[in-house]
Amino acid sequence: MLRVACSNPFLMLPSTYCSSLYDHCETMGRTIHLVNLNPAAERFNYPVDTDIRELISLDDVMEELGMGPNGGLIYCMEHLEDSLDDWLHEQLENYLDDDYLVFDCPGQIELFTHVPVLRNFVEHLKRKNFNVCALYLLDSQFVSDVTKYTSGCMASLSAMIQLELPHINILSKMDLVSNKKDVEEYLDPNAQVLLSQLNRQMAPQFGKLNKCLAELVDDYNMVNFIPLDLRKESSYTYVLSYIDNCIQYGEDADVKVRDLDPEEDDSSFDPIGSAN
Repeated sequence: MLRVACSNPFLMLPSTYCSSLYDHCETMGRTIHLVNLNPAAERFNYPVDTDIRELISLDDVMEELGMGPNGGLIYCMEHLEDSLDDWLHEQLENYLDDDYLVFDCPGQIELFTHVPVLRNFVEHLKRKNFNVCALYLLDSQFVSDVTKYTSGCMASLSAMIQLELPHINILSKMDLVSNKKDVEEYLDPNAQVLLSQLNRQMAPQFGKLNKCLAELVDDYNMVNFIPLDLRKESSYTYVLSYIDNCIQYGEDADVKVRDLDPEEDDSSFDPIGSAN
């Protein structure tokens, strides 16, 4: 639900977005490497370079330890945390400094807000000189209900506080929204608009709570969303530009320009142009 280098770019993203991002990068000739961090994954619509299921899988944990899906998932991620210096190091050591890595993470919100597993994971990557950026995706259908949208904003803030990373919020599935104007005001939420809508929908006794929630979003001024439409290549390009800026991708690359120096025997070369 959320996404490094000497500059290996590292992003934490959900599966659908990863698949579409891979297709987009393939189209534009940009190479990325995708890493599956979801021990419950079953199949992929993109090639996986590294897979956590080679280390541990949720099915095995549930079968051998008798755990449920939620407890088993946390167990798997804690096992990953214990394997950072051996298994993960071995998986990542062959990538080049400017390789672009995308990590496909589990979608359970508690992994980003309640337990320190992913926080410790990204801290480990940063110690290894990776530039790290997290993407939080909120389904555009949430904007049809202001209470759902406010909950999404609070979850995003919680993840931002827990991870302490450059953080980009994406309003996904915009291709399913019939009227784009209906969601424009939610891309950069206004406290007074949120408060007014919450008060109209909620019972009067929630007035003080609504005011606090709206002020929290407004005071921090950290929650805004970039719309993502799967049908538009320009939409992916726009999102990638934000990501590249966060992780400073390509800033160390040598600038490549055409060699416009004149040949030694080309006395007619005029870099300014003839005035005649």
